[in-house]
Amino acid sequence: MHDPDFSQRFLFDDTDVRGEMVALNDSYQHVLAKHAYPEPVALLLGELMAAAALLVGTLKFDGLLVLQARSSGAVPLLMVECSSEREIRGIARFHADQIEPDVGLRELMPEGVLAMTVDPREGQRYQGIVALEGADLAECLSVYFANSEQLPTRFWLKADTRRARGFMLQALPADRLKDPEARTNSWQHLTTLADTLTTEELLGLDNETLLHRLYHEETVRVFEPNALRFECSCSRERSAKALISLGEEDLRRLIEEQGGQVSIDCQFCNQHYVFDAADLAQLFAGGGSQAPSDTRH
Repeated sequence: MHDPDFSQRFLFDDTDVRGEMVALNDSYQHVLAKHAYPEPVALLLGELMAAAALLVGTLKFDGLLVLQARSSGAVPLLMVECSSEREIRGIARFHADQIEPDVGLRELMPEGVLAMTVDPREGQRYQGIVALEGADLAECLSVYFANSEQLPTRFWLKADTRRARGFMLQALPADRLKDPEARTNSWQHLTTLADTLTTEELLGLDNETLLHRLYHEETVRVFEPNALRFECSCSRERSAKALISLGEEDLRRLIEEQGGQVSIDCQFCNQHYVFDAADLAQLFAGGGSQAPSDTRH
């Protein structure tokens, strides 16, 4: 039996196309539980989480993938991070008074841009940017790959506040099909069939049933699933490093101004890290970030 959150790769044996499916249940609920998101915002955030989980499966790297959408509208920020270990977290910023029911990407994020950043632990950081001009996030991502020098890739993304699902097809370098026209026809055939997917099918069907319904006339090889989970990368140690970067004098002044302690709050998971003058002395004496008393969190 699958984990409640997983991605699963599949491959068409007779042509040069691969695919990926992702299901997010627990991790999506973890993200939604941290903030009171209006439903339209929650749906967008679920779709972006599914997209990040799909993309991590296409990349061979050790590090972090970040999808960040910004706009001048009711949702100024959507952000999802997914590590190569498939640890995922996400957040949205929104203006509740500007959000109406049943609105989508174009209404919520006008003049928007989507940045995809690959941040490996070793090697060079890469970022690509696309305008949010499509009808939905899936179309925007598909356009990004169509306009880049990367392999043609199509996305189908859906969420319903309980679960988020993603489906992706990606063309591979010529191997089984060398003829350009045959490759084009094959790609169009497979993506046209995927375009028939309904929201109910993508959200409700298990992977085996979904693939059979779409591609029962094709030879499809399905690989073992990879588990995904919600995991926030914040920590007291990282918070301490951020404080140290302010400098001892400025940090001491800040603690005094804040009534004897300063708190760093993680926007992703709502964890609070509290530091006082004793912590400050310990940090700059090289004593580490662990609280010297039993009153810290």
